[in-house]
Amino acid sequence: MRQGLVWSGLNSLALRVGSLLTGIALARLLAPEDFGVYAIALTTQTVLITLADLGLSADLIRAERPEERAPTVATLCILSSSLLTTLMVLTAVPLATALGSPAAAPVIVVLAFTLVLGGTGVVPYAKLQRDFEQRKLFLVDGCGFAVTTGLSIGLVLLGMGPMALAWARLAAQVVIVVLQFTLARVRPRLGWNRAVARGAVRFGLPLALANTLSWALLNVDTVVVARIYGPVALGFYVLAFNVASWPMSAIGQAIRPVVLAAFARQQHEDPGESLRRAVGLTAAAAAPVGILLAVLALPVVTVLYGERWAPSAAALAGLGAFGGLRIVLDVLATHLIARGAATAVLVTQVCWIVALVPAILAGVTWGGLAGAGWAHLAVGVLFVLPVYLVAIRRSGGRAGDVLGNMWQPVVAMVPAALVAYLVAAQIDGPFTALVVAGSLALLVYAALVARWVRRLARSPQPEAPAALTEVTTLPESVGRA
Repeated sequence: MRQGLVWSGLNSLALRVGSLLTGIALARLLAPEDFGVYAIALTTQTVLITLADLGLSADLIRAERPEERAPTVATLCILSSSLLTTLMVLTAVPLATALGSPAAAPVIVVLAFTLVLGGTGVVPYAKLQRDFEQRKLFLVDGCGFAVTTGLSIGLVLLGMGPMALAWARLAAQVVIVVLQFTLARVRPRLGWNRAVARGAVRFGLPLALANTLSWALLNVDTVVVARIYGPVALGFYVLAFNVASWPMSAIGQAIRPVVLAAFARQQHEDPGESLRRAVGLTAAAAAPVGILLAVLALPVVTVLYGERWAPSAAALAGLGAFGGLRIVLDVLATHLIARGAATAVLVTQVCWIVALVPAILAGVTWGGLAGAGWAHLAVGVLFVLPVYLVAIRRSGGRAGDVLGNMWQPVVAMVPAALVAYLVAAQIDGPFTALVVAGSLALLVYAALVARWVRRLARSPQPEAPAALTEVTTLPESVGRA
């Protein structure tokens, strides 16, 4: 588990730093209108790709005899992803028009073919995850990132606009699938077993639906912004949302496999101690990143992307804090999945999107881009977190196991955020303000929580029962729920 966390952390850190640098370069090469067009197409592809494997990769990871189930799962995944690819191609023009950007239609068509490629690679991807082969996954992701970055910049310089990003993403998906089969030492095999298919769909479908709703609720704001303010404002908002996703991308995706493995070892035991530790340490890492992104939104945007992207800072204020909260919510969802409560995760996603849609509409109408960001945070704190606490209680946990170790990092960030705000207000240059204010705030925060974090990390951990020697992880697409 420790080795897996190291490689997972290195993978997440390298990819996020690389994505940041690539995003900076592309932001200076592309106009906001181009970003908006690509964002519309990418939103469609991202929502559908969560359905491409029907949650069946999770079934392979948790199965006792995955080799016997793999051919049937591969067939199911190819069928479902091919159907979604066809649907995405046929609806590209009306969908792009409905979203207020007809120019996004050809981009949607190109991205559609990443769905069938993703479905093809489910079996080797699940095997790598099951075997804790994070080092090989690091190589796969690194090669995919290199292809995406090189082609994106090269094709943009050739004047292809948002289509450059789509073709680069498709080429990278081809490389990723080939490497997955090669490194997992798996040959493509198709087959059919009715009993296996029935059991796999029964297990995976709730997770697939939950992931689809998760992506929908995290992208419903882009639809609203596009319809009300157009592609220019959408470009500003998407950039802010991408920045606010750094905590989830860098921290959440690194710790998720290890957290799930720890929960899975104790899925039949009292979850109190492991849940308290996981939530506490996660909150300690997430709170400073999320809150400082909110407080220092303007210098972050202007330093990294330039003055013309300054309007994105209005949305980043609320979205930054929400980005930190997302990490904790992800840990709670991972705990429920490890306890076999996938349906509870699905129900939570349904409740979340029901509450978020009117909140986003009201926020965008009354507060513009900033209103959308604060709507995400308000719904997460006031509605989604309580729903998760109810689900945790029904799965054998206690609300106190979650809340008991969440408040310390948040309280410690209050004086740290105040220091960052006051110091940044006294410094003219955005780069100097970002470095000095951020550093001082982190020092204040570390001084307040360091002893508590050390004590929590050293607390005794319950022993896993001897029978539970098989530890599993879930793929990234499932963890996003």
